[in-house]
Amino acid sequence: MAEARYRKRMSRSDPRLYVPASDTAFVEGQTLSLPPGQAHYLGNVMRQGVGSVVRVFNERDGEWSAEIAALKKDRGSVLLQHRERSPMATEGVELLFAPLKRDATELVIRMGTELGVTRFQPVVTERTNTHRLNLERLAVIATEAAEQCERLDVPEILPPESLRVVLAEWPEDRPLFAALERRPGEEASVEAAALLIGPEGGFSETEVEMLKRHGAVYALSLGPLVLRAETAVCAGLARLSAGAEGSV
Repeated sequence: MAEARYRKRMSRSDPRLYVPASDTAFVEGQTLSLPPGQAHYLGNVMRQGVGSVVRVFNERDGEWSAEIAALKKDRGSVLLQHRERSPMATEGVELLFAPLKRDATELVIRMGTELGVTRFQPVVTERTNTHRLNLERLAVIATEAAEQCERLDVPEILPPESLRVVLAEWPEDRPLFAALERRPGEEASVEAAALLIGPEGGFSETEVEMLKRHGAVYALSLGPLVLRAETAVCAGLARLSAGAEGSV
């Protein structure tokens, strides 16, 4: 019922902005200053003006309706009106993935955010073809995706780390499902904590053996076809989501 009332009150055309939690919790009547990028977005991209309705949210304060109180060039502020949704953490898995070329990596971040990934951990494998990531740019993409898909939090994006190091530190009580090409998946009654997607060309045989020896790792089959890495991300997340209430 609360969700239905929310959707009735809020228009899908209302701009939606992620405003990170500060020292002060959101309250009715509070004025929030907007970062320059958001002020520019409202005024020059969305063509909004003083009095227009927007939505602001974060993982601590939930989602609020607000009214633009001031907007000039790269400066602006909004007046908080009502809380429309209480804080609610996204239910999903952590995604471990081998960095890809820029456009493909950005697509992984965008799609993963929309599909409920709680945290991204880039992992460097033997066949990883790039080691450079613009983490600031990827954080912007994750934020934009969260604003678009109506989740209330933005997933964290960690710096790249070698697969070997990540596995060495991975707890055995956190089930990690690894997409292994042309290998059968395992029947498992546990709920996945994370998904691992390898690079274009797949994992090396050494890495496959390392994964098979780890007590937390389960093989996940994505079918008989060889998928592009970014496609495998979507397929894997959908597979885990569909199997969350039963065996994967």
